[in-house]
Amino acid sequence: MQLGKLTKVDLRNAWKSEPEDFTRWLSLPENIALLGEELDLDIAFLEAEAGVGDFHADILAQEETSGKKIIIENQLESSDHRHLGQILTYAAGLQAEYIIWIVRVAREEHQQAIDWLNSHTDDSINLFLVTIELWQIGGSDPAPKFVVLSRPNGWARAVRSHVTDATAMTEIKVRQLEFWEQLKVFAAQHKPPLRLRAPRPQHWLSIAIGRADCHISLTLHITNDKIACELYIPDNKALYHGLYSEREHIQEALAMVGNLDWQELPERKASRIRVMHPYHFADEDRTNAFRWLVETTIRFKNTFPNFW
Repeated sequence: MQLGKLTKVDLRNAWKSEPEDFTRWLSLPENIALLGEELDLDIAFLEAEAGVGDFHADILAQEETSGKKIIIENQLESSDHRHLGQILTYAAGLQAEYIIWIVRVAREEHQQAIDWLNSHTDDSINLFLVTIELWQIGGSDPAPKFVVLSRPNGWARAVRSHVTDATAMTEIKVRQLEFWEQLKVFAAQHKPPLRLRAPRPQHWLSIAIGRADCHISLTLHITNDKIACELYIPDNKALYHGLYSEREHIQEALAMVGNLDWQELPERKASRIRVMHPYHFADEDRTNAFRWLVETTIRFKNTFPNFW
């Protein structure tokens, strides 16, 4: 077998101007999704050149499942002190919880600064330092590659945010985190693979479905020996009612996963459409539970958008 040779391409060959070319390129859904895959974030673009006083953040986005704001600052040169100050200013002005700094080359002192900030802030502030590269094989089109140099320590933060003293998490939290960690591995190996967010010790795991006003939520009901998959709608009764009007067609499309439980929850802002499945949590073999959760999630992702 003859193999090709990877060649690194100068970024300016593809993007002459940072704001006019690179930011516009990154704003496209398929490109911002590439960045999201590397960061384990579901990123939804909101606007370019978002105003913050006399300054403008390159990209303002949001995390799809939570609506938390994301600032993306692009720098197709080596990192510098000015941009480090800017990203913190933008985050404060726009109340962003995720800060993504994309550079050509990261200077060591700036990577140390981002690592230090991640280790000294709580999980309401999350900073990422990322380099962008272009590679080609032979005469192929250049392909972008995001390399994450610094990111929040998800494990440490999950523990720190849920532990009330210096001992350990409760047994139930440990079991929840272990279940989600194993599901994440299983989902990545499934055909087709399903990308899940970094788990936390809690009874739910959220998954984006392509719009910011709803998401899929997987839940554990350990005391009742059940697992569940639901479309969770935090605050959009019109969306729920629109889907409810198509409930027969939706149930038909999702017949293989079981009977849907339509919960309008009229006393609350939220609504949900849920299906539950029995699972005995004392069982050591979780393969069937993982398979049901992954396949049900994929069916939800493929079905509900057809009825928006």
